[in-house]
Amino acid sequence: MTTRIAKKTATAAFLLAALASFNAMAADNGQDGFVAVQDTHFVRNGHPYVITGANFWYGGYLGAPSGVGQRARLVKELDRLKAIGINNVRVLAVSEQTDMKSAVRPATTRKPGDYDENLLKGLDFLMAELARRDMTAVLYLNNFWQWSGGMTQYLNWFEGTPAHDPNVSKDYERFMGENARFYTNAKAQAEYRKVIDHIVNRTNSVTGKRYRDDPAVLSWQLANEPRPGNSKAGGEQKATYVKWVADTAHYIRSLDGKHMVSTGSEGLAGSVQDAQLYMDAHRTPDVAYLTYHLWPANWGWFDPKRADATWAGMMDKSMQYLNQHIDYAKQVHKPIVLEEFGLNRDGASFDIKSSTRVRDRFYGEVFSLIEKRAAAGDPVAGWTFWAWGGAGRAANADYWWKPGNDFVGDPPQEEQGLYSVFDSDASTIQVIQDSARRLQAIGARIGGKQ
Repeated sequence: MTTRIAKKTATAAFLLAALASFNAMAADNGQDGFVAVQDTHFVRNGHPYVITGANFWYGGYLGAPSGVGQRARLVKELDRLKAIGINNVRVLAVSEQTDMKSAVRPATTRKPGDYDENLLKGLDFLMAELARRDMTAVLYLNNFWQWSGGMTQYLNWFEGTPAHDPNVSKDYERFMGENARFYTNAKAQAEYRKVIDHIVNRTNSVTGKRYRDDPAVLSWQLANEPRPGNSKAGGEQKATYVKWVADTAHYIRSLDGKHMVSTGSEGLAGSVQDAQLYMDAHRTPDVAYLTYHLWPANWGWFDPKRADATWAGMMDKSMQYLNQHIDYAKQVHKPIVLEEFGLNRDGASFDIKSSTRVRDRFYGEVFSLIEKRAAAGDPVAGWTFWAWGGAGRAANADYWWKPGNDFVGDPPQEEQGLYSVFDSDASTIQVIQDSARRLQAIGARIGGKQ
């Protein structure tokens, strides 16, 4: 596709002006409790704000006043997280009821326009408790994967196609290719925007404050790990995806100009290994910062049953992946958050009694690189490990979740214990706590020089 140089120049100038306007507005917001972008870092109340966070997707579920809710557990979990230096949690805000077996139950959206107020009150309670502890949340509003219904269920509702569960079919290429139809299904997009509006403009039943006015929200996130399609996604699908990101982010900002918006992208792994696509999806001025995830075992870089033999190669690839994405953020001139990363327990065990020597080492290496790049003044805005299992425990011999079981960090599409950090994992928690302390100190030091 050819484009006149004049058009390119005008477009670039417009984007730079819009970005400058967004950052100026964000800096103003950074004075009133809202986390905002200033240059390539986060600020809050005029001070540097670095994320040392935990994925806690089920936090709103625990907050429900009845049914699946466990408010006493939630309070204890937040207290424990706060004590180890966690200042942010990444939470599933919206789920869709589905027949797929590998999805969580119940769901916040039972059918289009029909919301489970009990679960939404759970999210209200969570947000109120976060505010009490001066913690923040990234709230994601959809899911590319099926474990919360997500885009798959939207297509089931509006195309009439069976909800495709890749845990059953084992055909992820087909699943990803089909899910990309979500971006172009007009009815699905209209309903998705209704849901966004319902959450963003919701009045918290505990605090009496609308979500759009709540500084405890760090950012609205379009979806968990949105992808343009499968490994064969071409130019048209890529363009559709970039447009969907820009349009949806703009819609959210039209409802709420105080909060940041993020994509939930995995990085290259979720962008058909196309760096230009990844950066283009984050260039829109309505997306405040970049996100990326790191999953060495899932991507075939590491075999936990052959840890010694595969460790070195895995770490080389992981360090390269981390550095690449920080460099992409420098090119886009926005902050970046490593918002998912994890590794198996030793020997690929799911048993909470198994050791975590290899995982602890991996966490330490990841934290070390993030801290090094942050200390150099690079646009590192923090990390969010996957995932906090806390006091939850697997209930079944096969480690698969069933309704009524504890919620842990691993969603129902995975064995319970695969990547969770439990409250009994003392060595991992110590690694996390040490890094949180160091990164916060680095952030304060760098912020003081600006």
